[in-house]
Amino acid sequence: MQQFLVFSANTLACSPSAFPAALRRRVAPISAIAAPPQPLRYQTTHSMPAEKVEIFKSLESWASSSVLPLLKPVEKCWQPNEFLPDPSRPSDEFFDEVRALRERTSQLPDDYFVVLVGDMITEDALPTYQTMINTLDGVRDETGASQNPWAAWTRAWTAEENRHGDLLRTYLYLSGRVDMTMIEKTVQYLLGVGMDPGTENNPYLGFVYTSFQERATFVSHGNTARLAKEGGDLVLARICGSIAADERRHENAYANIVEKLLEVDPNGAMLAIADMMRKKITMPAHLMYDGQDINLFEHFSAVAQRLGVYTAHDYADILEFLIGRWKLEKMEGLNGDGRGAQDFVCRLPLRIRKLQERADERAKKLAPRGVKFSWIFNREVTI
Repeated sequence: MQQFLVFSANTLACSPSAFPAALRRRVAPISAIAAPPQPLRYQTTHSMPAEKVEIFKSLESWASSSVLPLLKPVEKCWQPNEFLPDPSRPSDEFFDEVRALRERTSQLPDDYFVVLVGDMITEDALPTYQTMINTLDGVRDETGASQNPWAAWTRAWTAEENRHGDLLRTYLYLSGRVDMTMIEKTVQYLLGVGMDPGTENNPYLGFVYTSFQERATFVSHGNTARLAKEGGDLVLARICGSIAADERRHENAYANIVEKLLEVDPNGAMLAIADMMRKKITMPAHLMYDGQDINLFEHFSAVAQRLGVYTAHDYADILEFLIGRWKLEKMEGLNGDGRGAQDFVCRLPLRIRKLQERADERAKKLAPRGVKFSWIFNREVTI
């Protein structure tokens, strides 16, 4: 097993589609009966000073002109059916298309399907992510159909993201390679347990989190596209690549918001970036559970690490990218706390890489082992 997950209490690890496993925050232990992991007992809420809500009100016009245009009109968006066998065709043609899909996917290894299923489950927990964004003070959708640009963005972002899980789920279903019952149970458990990434109803923290998370999913889906192409399934490669392109657009939107916050409130934004990085960016699906494997997320992450779909090195790369995009090293005029936060964030990628090098050395001394995944009918995969 490659022990990329275990450095120390303060170290970094990796996971597909989003964030390092060892970076997730502590959760309560699973009880003796089959039950999903429980969220943190003690959680911080509404940490943003009330007066800062006015900052987001003042940025509504900017959001309309600089964030909403990063959405695509529905008529210009791809739809899942475009990548799938067409059920409106005569039965023999439809079944021929399904057979062709199954032949392509038959060439892909089990460990690839573990990662693809994990990505799909992460995407399918979309209601939780919309809920999280709608808890952020100053930018939530107050009515469910608010015309406020922040609310309009969240609904339209959700609508674009919704296609991802739908497409991956149907493709996996038609492949015949996975146990859809166990996958659906995992999704149900995950939606039920929710998530607390430490954003504290604070849009400063929330938009730092989403900036990182969207880039991480861009990296992960891009790598699953590459592996599908190498495995001979060019349709699946296009699917994963199309999803990655959406994630890249969404990353640009969230990163633009943080960039604007650094402009109008440099100290507040710099402190928020440091706060989220001290907490560690956790994967949205870090509480996934299938009713059987209490370490499902760690096992899933280990497979993704071994395949190179998402690694601790990717985590450091993303942080370095955002530091450069936001020009954090060049920021001037910060107060004492802001300069301390700046120094912490800008030094962090090097620290992450050093920790990962030590973990890699330890991993070389460990023998690989097999883990059974219910998602693939309890077949064993090496981690």
